[in-house]
Amino acid sequence: MAANRRLAAIMFTDMVGSTALAQRNEAEALRLRDEQEVLVRPRFAAHQGREIKSMGDGFLAEFDSALRAVQCAIDVQERLHDRNSQPGARPIQLRIGVHLGDVERHNNDIFGDAVNIASRIEPLASPGGICISGEVFSQVRNKIPNRLEKLPAASLKGIHVSVDLYRVVLPWAGGPPVATDHAPAGLGILPFKNISPDPKDGYIAEGLTEELISVISQVRGLRVISRTSVMQYLATTKSVSQIAAELGVGSILEGSVRKAGNRLRITAQLIDAPSDRHLWTQSYDRDLDDVFAVQTEIAKQVAAALEVELRPAEQSRLDSRRSVRPESYLAYLKGRTLIHYSATKATLQAAKEQFELSISLDSSNAAAYSSLSEITLMIGWFYADVPPAEWIRAGRSLVAKAIELDPNLAEAHAALALALWNDFDYPTAEKEFRLALSLNPSDSEVHNSYALLLEDEGRTDEALVELLLAEEADPRWPRGLGNLAHLLIWLRRLDEALTKVQKFGEVKPDSLTYHNLLSVYYLAKADLPRALEEIGRCEELETEPRWKPLNRAWRYALSGDTERSRATLRAEESLPDRPETADSIAQIYVEIGDMDQAYRWLAKAIATQNVSIRAWRLDPRLEPARADPRFLAALRSMHLA
Repeated sequence: MAANRRLAAIMFTDMVGSTALAQRNEAEALRLRDEQEVLVRPRFAAHQGREIKSMGDGFLAEFDSALRAVQCAIDVQERLHDRNSQPGARPIQLRIGVHLGDVERHNNDIFGDAVNIASRIEPLASPGGICISGEVFSQVRNKIPNRLEKLPAASLKGIHVSVDLYRVVLPWAGGPPVATDHAPAGLGILPFKNISPDPKDGYIAEGLTEELISVISQVRGLRVISRTSVMQYLATTKSVSQIAAELGVGSILEGSVRKAGNRLRITAQLIDAPSDRHLWTQSYDRDLDDVFAVQTEIAKQVAAALEVELRPAEQSRLDSRRSVRPESYLAYLKGRTLIHYSATKATLQAAKEQFELSISLDSSNAAAYSSLSEITLMIGWFYADVPPAEWIRAGRSLVAKAIELDPNLAEAHAALALALWNDFDYPTAEKEFRLALSLNPSDSEVHNSYALLLEDEGRTDEALVELLLAEEADPRWPRGLGNLAHLLIWLRRLDEALTKVQKFGEVKPDSLTYHNLLSVYYLAKADLPRALEEIGRCEELETEPRWKPLNRAWRYALSGDTERSRATLRAEESLPDRPETADSIAQIYVEIGDMDQAYRWLAKAIATQNVSIRAWRLDPRLEPARADPRFLAALRSMHLA
């Protein structure tokens, strides 16, 4: 059944007034129904859609692309408008609703919550109009010439989740004005250059770049590319227009930082990529104490130059940012820089010490508390030798302090969501992820983490939307691309998955994770020889001694050599426990067919909060484990059933 599930754009159409007309003049009603069928039906195939069924005065159709679905809807309404404009024509008006979500095919029909949501959206369209969900909006907002307008909140009958709604503004459409939500302007903030006398001050320029991305991302009218993608241009010779094209943005912000004692000179310039024209440029000579005010001023100037109106709440948040002592801020920037370059225990510990130093220098530094919480959870997840309850409790305590100091700190709410997620408190973690995204909608890491939580819960359609938003915010981020590729593979959408795997390979060629992705893809394609070749390459590239033999055991299991696989795993069991390997060992035992050992190791992974339950729920190769009665018990232990 899993192979029949996929993400699809679902379209419902309905002919306005057909029932009432049939009661007055049945023959005329039937004639108009037949005419609209003749006009509408060919448009589905023209836009690579599939008619699922006809309801007489309407259709249910599906598309592989939200963009194609919306283009089809516009095409249908344009043709009907032309037909209705003919002299003497009796008008035929359709309402069209489009939603993007996970569906399941059965006996040439489709089912699922997404179908129900689409059916509830269609009646909210005006006669002759098109209503789309927020999921569709996120896919088409900068790809069609039509304006998209946000509709007032409306409850959908029988639907217990909130759904954002938009209308596609057609050229002839009138009607009362509604709140407009245009596509956000795309902005890439390139790494600021360090021109300080001391090269060791490079962390200041890098940290300031990350801070500016975070601050400017709070402006909802801007779509700001996240840190990982832009940092790849730290030493590039590419032109601004080439970089903008690769990032999918229209504007680039670049600049430099020079530190001399307690003084900073920050120069920033905003460039319109297509024309290579400078929209705004400014230099700031300030004390370190004023760096927060400079960041706020740059955010406002960028918004003004791009003609983006700051909402009152955004203006208030920018103006209310509190400064911290310069020494504390510098220690915080050092810690952030360390996080991004390595996840070894030594590096994470060094970052932790910088955040602790930052707090000791200024106990009001909310961002330092938030980052200390984040690093505490990372060390706990990968390296802790204490029970999970201890490092989760420590992380939650630290982030609670951060939120107390600054309730509008998006990264603090994201850190709290991670702590709650680790503690299997899914509902509250989801609320915090949503709050973090409301404060910073361009944060790719939060979109990505929220997507993984949704996968844990089996909500694949929502997860895919979040992963696509993460890709939009950070198009060259390997981890986000890897997670997106994995989900597409699990959903058996292999052609789309391959494009993401290839994109990953462009960013991180010949990396361990790239070859792992290739092995997973080839397994899904039932190409065992190439999958085994890629797993062997993973074993060669692996530098962590505890993971090397697991690659070998996995290769043996797939080759059918279960005894050598068991022997390799038994050798691992004789070593001291390393909680991060338990989940992988459990999955290898599933491949061998030993469910008792698989569930013994899965219990260890759950007990130490080192489990990828999303794989157990979604990976077709783990279907035998899902058929075991113990799977439901495992979900219950994580509050997922």
